[in-house]
Amino acid sequence: MVVSGTQEEVSATYDRNKELREFDDTKAGVKGLVDAGVVKVPRIFVHPPDTLHEGSPDSIRSQSQTHLINPIIDLADGVIDKDMNLRKEIIEKVRQASETSGFFQVVNHGIPVTVLDEMLQGVRRFYEQDTEVKKQFYIRDFANKRVVYNSNFDLYSSNAADWRDTLFCLMGPQPLNPDELPEACRDILMDYSDQVKRLGTILFELLSEALGLNPNRLREMGCEDGHLLICHYYPACPEPELTLGATKHADSGFITILLQDHIGGLQVLDQNQWVDVPPTPGALVVNIGDLLQLISNDKFKSAEHRVLAHKVGPRLSLACFFTTSYLPSTKIYGPIKELLLEDNPPIYREITVTEYTLRYLAKGLEGTSTLEDFKLQTISSEDKK
Repeated sequence: MVVSGTQEEVSATYDRNKELREFDDTKAGVKGLVDAGVVKVPRIFVHPPDTLHEGSPDSIRSQSQTHLINPIIDLADGVIDKDMNLRKEIIEKVRQASETSGFFQVVNHGIPVTVLDEMLQGVRRFYEQDTEVKKQFYIRDFANKRVVYNSNFDLYSSNAADWRDTLFCLMGPQPLNPDELPEACRDILMDYSDQVKRLGTILFELLSEALGLNPNRLREMGCEDGHLLICHYYPACPEPELTLGATKHADSGFITILLQDHIGGLQVLDQNQWVDVPPTPGALVVNIGDLLQLISNDKFKSAEHRVLAHKVGPRLSLACFFTTSYLPSTKIYGPIKELLLEDNPPIYREITVTEYTLRYLAKGLEGTSTLEDFKLQTISSEDKK
């Protein structure tokens, strides 16, 4: 399409909401644009320069290579319950990573590489099947659905859309009827869900001990009660310097366990610099979520991260969010009492997960922490006078 007139005239006649609706109504997502042969990134996906932090993905990546913070922790595949010295070493590594970057990778985690590979292939099968088959899962209302496919959950509220499509599968705590899942990835989703849930149990025990608490403390609080599998598909992008695969954000749950393919693009913001989390064969990425930062009273960090767009693709990933955000619950969460001292008072007020999630979804992935909205008002000595 050829656009004539000055930039001001074009801006004055541009109807963003109309373009968003037209894109959404296709129910084909970003992949549909690529399949149609798009050679320019549509305006709804173009991010402002301050969001992109200037520079192309390649220049940003090269700048970050000398500042990698990517601890890889060997979980010894079940041996940690038998070797207490090894367990202490692992807990210390988990503590250091959780208090600094909020990100680490785990290997020898108990999930076979064959399962990881098949899970990624299952994600690919879902997205690369006929659009008419996928459309039956395409919806924006999460209220009564446990399996939802769409592009950009915050499509109509974000400043710019991200270059990705997503399949959401609420797997627990109530068992999901397998028939609700897409046939293209049904069996492997059920298998992977069971295995990643077991890994989550191990990680919550290690994180509890890393906080100096009883191994079962976080589990007793219900941190592992619900888990959500989110399958992302990032198609190849014709102009990756104009958009992002995922805008800067922190995760909303307690922890996230991420399976990513070989393409890469995940970055963590550390000391105001973007740092790569490069794919490691057989490894899973673990990161702290906002709710764990809240209940740990900022001892553990929920790091902001993003995903770059790429000219090559698709990039495939699957994130398991441990959260009870989609469950009707009145359970209250606040800073854990055992962690509070006179010189370490509570930073956050007590909230329900539902209250937090509603605020998180309302904000969307717009680059500011939702945790800020729940901080207690501190009164300085000067204010008291």
